[in-house]
This record gives sequence, structure tokens and C-alpha cells, in this order.
Amino acid sequence: MQILQPPGWPRPKGYSNGIEAEGRLIFVAGQVGWDEQERFRATDFPGQFEQALRNILAVLAEGGAGPEHVVRMTWYVTDKQAYLGNLKQIGAIYRDLMGRNYPVMSVVMVAGLVEDGALIEIEATAVVPR
Repeated sequence: MQILQPPGWPRPKGYSNGIEAEGRLIFVAGQVGWDEQERFRATDFPGQFEQALRNILAVLAEGGAGPEHVVRMTWYVTDKQAYLGNLKQIGAIYRDLMGRNYPVMSVVMVAGLVEDGALIEIEATAVVPR
């Protein structure tokens, strides 16, 4: 995997502008912040964010992948202020679970998510070297 950083562009914080990778692809469907029994144990944004990441990592593990293989993430959030107001805690949770892997990312604010009570949904793509 190689990070693509155009010359003269400022280095983004917490994500990459582009990544080049070859290997076996793993696509993870949008994961919300509920547990394996589909119960929301956390009602706050950081708690649901952490659980959504843990769910992504569980799916990746089934495919023999880990956080270091993630090349793309799309986050759907229902409350922009909850996201922005918790960036420090979100960053700490992210680094704890994902390490220093910063894939390409988009954060999209949405009017709502299909699962009642969900504050965030994250989908991911991973590339596992052959």
C-alpha cells in the first residue's frame, strides 16, 4: 500500500488523500454502534463510534484482515456537532483500535439512519496483500 500525496498539498490530519494498493479486496457493509445482539449499549457519539469500529474489525478478522489493511472508510453521521464536539475522543478511540493507519475517508452528514438510535454508520474497504 502506498499513500498518494500530491506535491505541495498540505498533509491531511487523520486521513489520506489517496492510496494505491494491490491484493484481495474485503468490503465491509455499513456498521452501526450496536453489539452482536443488535443492542445499542452506548447512546453517545464516541461510544457508538467505538462499537462501530469494533464491528468493522470483527468482520475484517473473518476475512483474515486487520486495521492495517483498511484503505477506505465512509462515515455517515446524524449530528455534525456531536462529531465535531468529540473529535479529540474520536481520535483517541480511532488510534487505539486502528493504530496509525489513515485510509482515505469521507464523513457525510445524513438526516437519519435506518436503525433507530444509530448516530453513526461506517463502511470500509480493505486490501490484503497476496
